[in-house]
Amino acid sequence: MEQNEKKNGWVSALIIGFSIVISCGALAYGLAHFRSESTHVIAATGSASVDFEADIIIWRGSFSAVAYTSQDAYAKIKNDADIVKNYLISNGVSEDEIVFNSVDIGRTYRDLYDLNGNYTGSEPDGYKLSQRVTVSSSNIDNVEKISRDISRLLDQGVELTSDSPEYYYSDLDALKLDLIDKASINAKDRIDIVAKNSGASIGKLKNSTLGVFQITAKNSGTSSYSYDGAFDTSSRNKTASITVRLEYDLK
Repeated sequence: MEQNEKKNGWVSALIIGFSIVISCGALAYGLAHFRSESTHVIAATGSASVDFEADIIIWRGSFSAVAYTSQDAYAKIKNDADIVKNYLISNGVSEDEIVFNSVDIGRTYRDLYDLNGNYTGSEPDGYKLSQRVTVSSSNIDNVEKISRDISRLLDQGVELTSDSPEYYYSDLDALKLDLIDKASINAKDRIDIVAKNSGASIGKLKNSTLGVFQITAKNSGTSSYSYDGAFDTSSRNKTASITVRLEYDLK
């Protein structure tokens, strides 16, 4: 009995010993493999940017009319819309560049007070109609001038509120593709320089990552960048930029 127990203990110890050896070997292989993978890779991030000028301007304005009856208010806002349209056309805007939104209608109210001056409620006293007009044009200089001089409509009885112009670029997809191409070349050039100076040979492309496309006002700097990509519409002159990260195996 005692001899069998000693034999079983010896077998158990042998099995444990083999297990430890195998585990250490697997760990050593894993560390060596990890070191090999991590040290046999070269990566660099390339960038490209370009300054460009918007070729489309969008300007929006709104005007309203107030009257006791909805019919009178509608007649007033229809007349104002005709004045606005004629003003734009007379200043070089073509009719197909002008869009009038549907008319919004709402009630107006006046406050009521008792003889002692205490507020007692309100009652309807008329209608207010409002409408927005949008101009989309490639004649940026002209629309900019109109947006600044729109107060001249006040002389014709139109109370128009002018929004700030918005600026866009019609061939943004082509511009973006060109930047991706240049940023990729820039990243590869950086990898080539590092490999050359370190005496390494570049293998196959392992991974590539496209960065966020940014459009900012010209000379605004990277402080205008955003995590999900800036898209400036307030500036006529802009800067577009993008980054590309490349990762290559080393031979």
